[in-house]
Amino acid sequence: MSDFDIFHAILKARHSCRGFKPDQVPRADIEAVLGAAQRVPSWCNAQPWQVSITSGAETDALRDGLMEAVTHGRPAPDLPFPEGYSGEHRERRRVCGWQLYDAMGVEKGDRAGSAREMMKNYTFFGAPHVAMVTSGRELGAYGALDTGGFITAFTLAAQARGIATIAQAAPAAFAPFLHDWFGLGDDRLALCVISFGYRDPDHPANGFRTERAPLEDWVSWRG
Repeated sequence: MSDFDIFHAILKARHSCRGFKPDQVPRADIEAVLGAAQRVPSWCNAQPWQVSITSGAETDALRDGLMEAVTHGRPAPDLPFPEGYSGEHRERRRVCGWQLYDAMGVEKGDRAGSAREMMKNYTFFGAPHVAMVTSGRELGAYGALDTGGFITAFTLAAQARGIATIAQAAPAAFAPFLHDWFGLGDDRLALCVISFGYRDPDHPANGFRTERAPLEDWVSWRG
């Protein structure tokens, strides 16, 4: 296989894992993934990302603390969340959501069931590890853009290492809690978390895959 074929196979194999085994990932494997992910480009090589990683009892404590914040607090993200989803963005979001609900046996109109699945974001879908990813506040949108490249590289490097991931924005809605729990300074933007571990192949939420739009839907050619 060519390098491109190998890379494409990793891209196709990666998916947002929503059911993990409890087994811990060895520290050496996590460090290998981090080292690979940091090779992505960034403006002026600023490398604006910083990462805090939890394991074992720390992940469980973070789960409990975040659920408390969600139950009794109000969303206050460091970066504004999308104003809305319209057109093709709305349709893709809707299809993805119903694929998940269908896999989990949640029928249309079952608000309690959909709410139950949504709340699993705040328990990290049972993952044994969480990576808190931040960017430098003074770098603004471009620092966040560069850090997005790091997040993608992390998920792909993890996939190549046999580690499942899901990048989650939902926990970042409760940025004040994350700042306090992780000791983040005001100079950092809490962008997202990456929950990771070993995929549970028997979990129903891991049984579907999202599709990608054809090139003609989003590419224009000039010359």
